Amino acid sequence: MLENLTQRFSRVVKTLRGAARLTESNIQDALREVRMALLEADVALPVVKDFIARIKESALGQEVLGSLTPGQALVNVVHRELIALMGEHNDALDLTTTPPAVILMAGLQGSGKTTTSGKLAKWLQERLKKKVLLTSCDIYRPAAIEQLQVLAKQIDTDFFPATTGQSPPQIASAALDYARTHYFDVLIIDTAGRLAIDEVMMQEIQQLHSTVRPIETLFVVDAMQGQDAINTAKGFADALPLTGIVLTKLDGDARGGAALSVRQITGKPIKFVGVSEKLNGLEAFHPERMASRILGMGDVLSLIEDAQHGVDHDEAQQLAKKVKSGKGFDLEDFKSQIKQMRKMGGVSALMDKLPGQLGQMTHNTQMDDKALLRIEGMINSMTPGERARPEIIKATRKRRIAAGAGVSVQEINRLLTQFEQMQKMMKMVSKGGMGKLMRGMKGMFPGAR
Repeated sequence: MLENLTQRFSRVVKTLRGAARLTESNIQDALREVRMALLEADVALPVVKDFIARIKESALGQEVLGSLTPGQALVNVVHRELIALMGEHNDALDLTTTPPAVILMAGLQGSGKTTTSGKLAKWLQERLKKKVLLTSCDIYRPAAIEQLQVLAKQIDTDFFPATTGQSPPQIASAALDYARTHYFDVLIIDTAGRLAIDEVMMQEIQQLHSTVRPIETLFVVDAMQGQDAINTAKGFADALPLTGIVLTKLDGDARGGAALSVRQITGKPIKFVGVSEKLNGLEAFHPERMASRILGMGDVLSLIEDAQHGVDHDEAQQLAKKVKSGKGFDLEDFKSQIKQMRKMGGVSALMDKLPGQLGQMTHNTQMDDKALLRIEGMINSMTPGERARPEIIKATRKRRIAAGAGVSVQEINRLLTQFEQMQKMMKMVSKGGMGKLMRGMKGMFPGAR
């Protein structure tokens, strides 16, 4: 996500090495790089001009204090201005109303509106412990209602079905009555979209809005639309009293410019971002954390939050005891750690939040979610005795495990070698040998220094 921007900003820092202070001459080239990076990322031109002017004004003549290099001083200015551009702080959902709090989802067809409705329901259930009801007013797109019903079943959320012949306002009104009488905390209403903004769609969603009077009206926009995303968001903002924006598909090949300009153009806060296709791939949008990720600083706070919500704390405590004792860590524990990682969004989601060099180091390991699934499959093909005592796995057993998992014997050997290295690392941690641990990690991550 926004990888091109991160690489460009890294080059900017390198060009300023050795300078004593930030001057008009030495930041001119740096700002040209920043401008090109923003334009290539599909950031709106007026936003780019304003952003560059503010950086220049803030950075010009700034003394380089203490141990800061000019490059670091400029990064500090850019970081501050990026946060200001994207909204200063997270704008949380406003659910302070007599239940049920109604959330109306608006957006074009194909923006990920239905999937986002399901993701948001899951997020509200898990993070805020809310009782959520989902319903769909999209009576035009084939199987749209069934799609949301399937998603509701997957995340164990209640769904209010529409009956044949009902209009969207009738569906929404009936769902609201049901939510009130069955004591739901939140009602999420998915609406119909079109391929482009048209008068009929806007009239329908305005009528829906006046019928249910939502406390939150969220506009769902595909980040891969680039400049079109900004224009579409503005069109919806003019027609509806939007309370926030959800940016989807930031995990794809999106240039990501919408994330940097949609608030400035519409005046509406980005409340959530979709970071993967999985149903747990929705994150609250924090401008300061996004700015840190763009500048290669990582996002440790989000990583900690993912761990708090995705990790089984009883399992974690049991593992901690094993690590502390320096013995007992087996392949069953290894498999549990893989499951925990997948709950937190998988390898790519974790790497995206790691700071600069560490994130790059783990990117270079060529470890991905498919590799994790293969490892899990290999461990599942082992007997309980083999998982507890991997040293008994010799040639005959390796062939049987490889056949059961559908992999080669070489992959079984590789897994056992990796596990042996991890066991050694656990012993180093138990003895407090962090220096030895870091040296040992070079074997786990090729290319580490």
